Amino acid sequence: MIRLLPITCLIIHALFACILSGEIRTPAIIGNNMVLQQNHKNPIWGWGNPGELIQVQIVEQNHKVEVSPEGYWKVFLDPMPASATPKVMTIQGSSELKFENILVGEVWLCSGQSNMGWALGNSDDADLEIMTANYPNLRLVSVPQVGTQEAQTNFDGQWESTTPEVARNFSAVGYLFGRRLHLALGIPVGLIDNAWGGSACEAWIPRDRLNQLPVAKPYMDQWRETEKTFDYDKLLASYKEKLEVWKKKAEVARKDGKPQPGSRPRTPRNQLTGQHRPANLYNGVLNPIIGYGIKGAIWYQGESNGRRGHAYREVFPLMIQSWRDAWKQGDFSFYWVQLADFMSEVPEPPTEQTWPELREAQSLTLDKLKNVGEAVIIDVGEGRDIHPRNKQIVANRLVRNALAMDYGIEIPHQSPRFQSMETKGNKIILSFDHVGQGLYCFDIREPIGFAICGEDHKFVWAQAKLVGKDKVEVWAEGIENPVAARYAWADNPVCNLYRKDGSVTLPVTPFRTDDFPMITFGL
Repeated sequence: MIRLLPITCLIIHALFACILSGEIRTPAIIGNNMVLQQNHKNPIWGWGNPGELIQVQIVEQNHKVEVSPEGYWKVFLDPMPASATPKVMTIQGSSELKFENILVGEVWLCSGQSNMGWALGNSDDADLEIMTANYPNLRLVSVPQVGTQEAQTNFDGQWESTTPEVARNFSAVGYLFGRRLHLALGIPVGLIDNAWGGSACEAWIPRDRLNQLPVAKPYMDQWRETEKTFDYDKLLASYKEKLEVWKKKAEVARKDGKPQPGSRPRTPRNQLTGQHRPANLYNGVLNPIIGYGIKGAIWYQGESNGRRGHAYREVFPLMIQSWRDAWKQGDFSFYWVQLADFMSEVPEPPTEQTWPELREAQSLTLDKLKNVGEAVIIDVGEGRDIHPRNKQIVANRLVRNALAMDYGIEIPHQSPRFQSMETKGNKIILSFDHVGQGLYCFDIREPIGFAICGEDHKFVWAQAKLVGKDKVEVWAEGIENPVAARYAWADNPVCNLYRKDGSVTLPVTPFRTDDFPMITFGL
C-alpha cells in the first residue's frame, strides 16, 4: 500500500475540491498586472458552471452574464480612458477571482519569427538597455511555444511589470517599440509576445483559409504528404538506438584516452508540432489571445518564406486579414519589418535572387490593406548573420508608423517608394514619393545600388545621380535603349539612398520597375 505524505494529501484534496466546485476561471491573458486597451470595449471571458451567473466589477462598472451550456462566458467592459492608477477587477460566481494592479493604456501584439523573438539581452548595448529597464507601467507577457492543429484556449504565462530581469528575455524589438510608445505618449503600454523562431507565415493562418488560396497549394500539398508519412515515434526509437551505441563508444574512448567517436546524435524534431506546419501557430500561440483588446500588431517575419516570395504576395495579406477577421475588432493597425540585407555579397553582374522578391511582396501589401505600414531596414542587416543585433533602429522605424498613423504625431515615418519612370535616350528618370525634404545619399554623393537593362533583360550595374528633390537619373555604358531599372535588388545589396528630414533618414524601399518572371513563381 502506498502511503501519501500529509502535504500530498492536501494538494490532491484541494485539486479535487476545485473540480467538484467548478470554480470560475479566466485565461492567462486576463489577470494581475494586465493592461486594458484604452477607449475600447474590452472583452473579459472565461469558464464556469453552465447556467451560473457571473458578475464582473471594475471601477464603477458592473457587468453580469450567464454561463453558456458549454461552460463559457464573456462580458464587454465599457470603454475607459488611459490611466496609470492601478485598478482592481473582481469576478464573482460559484467562486471569486480578484485581479489587481490593472492599468489602462495601449496594447500591442509582437509577433513573427526569431528576429521578433530575439531577446533584449542578446541585442546591441544589452547591458545599458537592461540596467535601465525599470518601467512599472510598461507591462509584458509572453506566450510559450505550442504548435498544434487543435485550437488552444489558454497558455502558461502572466503579465509582469518591466524590470531588468523581466526585460532581459523579452522581445528586443517589442520592448524597444513599447518603451518608445510609453515615453512618447506618457500612458501605460502592454506588450504581448508570441513570436516563434523559424516560423513560416503559413503556420500563422487557419487551414481553411489556406486551402482556398491557389498560390498556397504547393506548400499545402507538401504538408499533406508529410502528415501522411511522418512517423515521429519511429524516428525517436532510431535516435535512442543510435544514442546508446554512441554512448558505449564514447565510454570506451574515454577509458582509452581517445577523442569522442564523432558528434553525439541529435534529438529528432517532431515536424507535426513545429513552427512550419500550416495553422500550427495560429492554433497554438495566437488563438489563446484572440479577442483580447489591442491597438495593433507589429510583425517581423519573412526569412522562412524567403524562397516563396511570389506566394507571399497573397499569403501575407491573407494572414493579416485572417487575424483581423478572428479578432472582430475591425482593421486594427499592423506594421511589419521588411527583410534586412543578408547572405552573399552583391553579385557581379546582377543576377536573380530570392529575398528581393520576398521584400517586394511585403511592400506590395501596403497597397492591398488599410492601416498597415512597413519598416525598411535594408541598411541594418549583417551579411553573415540572419539576426541583426541593432534592434533599436528596427524598433524606431516601426514606432514611427504607430506615432504618425495611430496617435497623430507629425513625424517622418514612410520610406520613399518608387512612383514612376521616364526614359530619355539612354537614361531612365525615376521618381519617388514620400521623400520628405528630399532624397539624400549616405556616405558618398552619388547614389549606388541601381541596375538597368535593355530589351534583352540582362541587367548591369548602373551609374546614378540625383536630379531633383524626388528624382534619380540612371544609366549604364552599353545600354542605349534601357527598358527597366532596379534598386537594392539583391539578397545583400550595397545601396545608399534615403529620404532626409533634418536628422531623420529613412532608406528608399527596394524596388524594380519591371514585371519580368519571378524565380519564386510556383513555389
